[in-house]
Parts: sequence; C-alpha cells; structure tokens
Amino acid sequence: MIDKVVASVAQALEGVADGATVMIGGFGTAGIPNELIDGLIEQGARELTVVNNNAGNGDTGLAALLAAGRVRKVICSFPRQADSQVFDGLYRSGRIELELVPQGNLAERIRAAGAGIGAFFTPTGYGTPLAEGKETREIAGRHYVLEHPIHADVALIKAERGDRWGNLTYRKAARNFGPVMAMAARQTIASVHEVVELGAMDPEHVVTPGIFVSRVVQVARVPTQGAGFKQER
Repeated sequence: MIDKVVASVAQALEGVADGATVMIGGFGTAGIPNELIDGLIEQGARELTVVNNNAGNGDTGLAALLAAGRVRKVICSFPRQADSQVFDGLYRSGRIELELVPQGNLAERIRAAGAGIGAFFTPTGYGTPLAEGKETREIAGRHYVLEHPIHADVALIKAERGDRWGNLTYRKAARNFGPVMAMAARQTIASVHEVVELGAMDPEHVVTPGIFVSRVVQVARVPTQGAGFKQER
C-alpha cells in the first residue's frame, strides 16, 4: 500500500545531506513552508544551495536558515528588500554566494528541469552582466541567451491538502513555485494543512500529482494578525 504521509517534520526531512541543493517554495510571504524550514534547521544539514524566489524576510523561515549559517549559496530573483537584513549582512561580508536570476528565467529553468529540457534560449538578460560568459544566438532577428535547467536534490513545498499517494492542491497564491519545484527535485517533501482520503480530491483539482511527491507531513494552520482582521497561513 502506497502511503507517503509521515508522522513528523523530522521524519519528513530524514536524509537531507550536507551540500544538497534545496528548492524552497514561496513568493514573498505566500506559500512558504516555514515548518519544513524550521525542521531543516533542527536537522542540521550544512553547505546548502538554496533556490527560492527571494533571500528571506525578517528573521524567520529562510532568513532563519541563513542566520543559522547553513547556506553556502542562494539562487534567486529578488535578494534585496526592506527586511532582508540577514542576507544583506551575509552577502556584504562575503559569507554567502549569490546567483541572481531574472524571475521568469528562474521559473523556466526550474520547469525545464522537471520537463527534461536540456537548455533553452531566452531574450531576458541579453546585453546585461547576467549574460556574461553564456552562449548567445540571434534567432529571427532577435538576440537570445542560453540558459540551463536548475535541478535540485530536495524540494520543500507547502500545499493546502494532500492524500496518502502524495496528490496535492494549493491555496490561491500559495501555489506559486510549488508545482514546478516538485517536478525538478529528486525528492519532494510537502507540508499540508489537511490529509484527506483517497478520492476525496476531484482529479481535475489536483495540481501536483503524487508521482512527483516523496513525503507528505501534516502541519497545523497558524493564525496571523492582518490589518484589523485575522488571517491564516
């Protein structure tokens, strides 16, 4: 019987090795698998390469992983914002490496890894420092840059619900990078707020099929205070 649901975050993260490339879902503060990130800090893996849309907010989640000194390199599209002080300090002191990737290129490089595409040409970045050292080509009168897929050892993603086969659905903007990251990693670990019985999810609503998911762990929904009203994440 296939059952990918594990009992704890610690069990879900077993085997994440030092030096691993780890994709972490999330866009801004939406869809960040905070419980998995906190578990990764406890698990102790070091010298990680992290692939994410940004480089952490405030002092929680990815920022906490950076502050713990576990990350060697960040691949992201938006490393600096008002509360990215943890990354800023590490980068300015030369303690972390950055590979800056335009957001569309980042999404497509991840998608290409899952789709089995060896490389692709894109006009984004041509004529800028981001294209230095890369192959370029003129196609139909337009200049393009050759980009390669980003593969990962592990993807940590957050979904709304899942079943024991690993089928996942997401909540609105929390979907973001989760589906493409799940396809681009050798092992995908998903946190969910609900574990439902097989058949409870309409197949037409399944976004990430279970074939791309290795482990599922249920985590409690955490209420947060918004501007005059209570939200849930």
